[in-house]
Amino acid sequence: MIETLHLNALAPESREEAVNTAAGLLKEGKLVIIPTETVYGLAANALDAEAVKRIFVAKGRPQDNPLIVHISDMEQIAPLVREIPENARLLAERYWPGPLTMVMPKSDLVPDVTSGGLDTVAVRMPSHKTARLIIEKSGLPLAAPSANLSGSPSPTTAFRCAQDMDGRVEAIVMDEDSQVGVESTVVALHGQDVLVLRPGAVTPADIARVVGEEHVSVHPSITAPLSSDMKAESPGMKYKHYAPKAEVTILRGSRQAFLDYVGQHREQGVYLLQFEEDDDIGLPYLCYGSAEDSSSQAHRLFEALRELDELGAKTVYAHAPAAEGVGLAVYNRLLRAAAFRVIDLE
Repeated sequence: MIETLHLNALAPESREEAVNTAAGLLKEGKLVIIPTETVYGLAANALDAEAVKRIFVAKGRPQDNPLIVHISDMEQIAPLVREIPENARLLAERYWPGPLTMVMPKSDLVPDVTSGGLDTVAVRMPSHKTARLIIEKSGLPLAAPSANLSGSPSPTTAFRCAQDMDGRVEAIVMDEDSQVGVESTVVALHGQDVLVLRPGAVTPADIARVVGEEHVSVHPSITAPLSSDMKAESPGMKYKHYAPKAEVTILRGSRQAFLDYVGQHREQGVYLLQFEEDDDIGLPYLCYGSAEDSSSQAHRLFEALRELDELGAKTVYAHAPAAEGVGLAVYNRLLRAAAFRVIDLE
């Protein structure tokens, strides 16, 4: 059984004790699920190769899929990397703490298992207060991928973590639901240029405001499968992710085109993943936010995908979000949940 540390129900002095307990377990090489503002993370000492290997075993995650190292202050970066590019400093000043991960040349201190065998390491500073307290109290950088079984929708609540990870980890820090709802933006830094490897709440436009639009590009794997001969530089690039058991197909088109199409597919087990503004046409459905608010889509998406399984959905038709701003992150996660099955309706 997982040791549960219910922070929401604890008095301040008890919260401190819970944070200290979590930090102590991490220092012993144990696995602890922690809350972050993006999704819940499965944490271990990023510098302990044996502890990190346990993350891969617990998740059933391929070992060539790199992990993100979480820190609590800027001083923790220097030992992890060979150099800190100037753009990394500028982006950290603007977006740290927050949902932005930066890929930099790694030092020998970072085990190869943490970096997925790459000579780079992905680093971020979460804005979630509890996450940073645990990192600070442990005195360790923490490798912390999403706290779910590999391939399934990432968990935005402690309850979902417990469903997936009971018996696989030592403790779970049960706090509030994740506010962002999708994993962090990941960028690679190449001189003056910034390449977005995975979209998130910090958008390409946000990055361009710091480094200049001419220096920002988006990796093609964000909207297309990564070719078999390419290494994944970031989590979320290579494998099918975020997928419910149902077969998901994305429908790209107007509200009316979406409703017309699904109206002709009323088979048993068909469910819709639609927006609040889409009409109820008599098919079972779940909403994942507003068509006009991509942040609401991000906050709701993963929980909706899990609920579809609980409802017994066999086939899911998902109304595609606008692939811009935070919507690019939502579309990216849906593409991987759907194994890139997309129908253009118009």
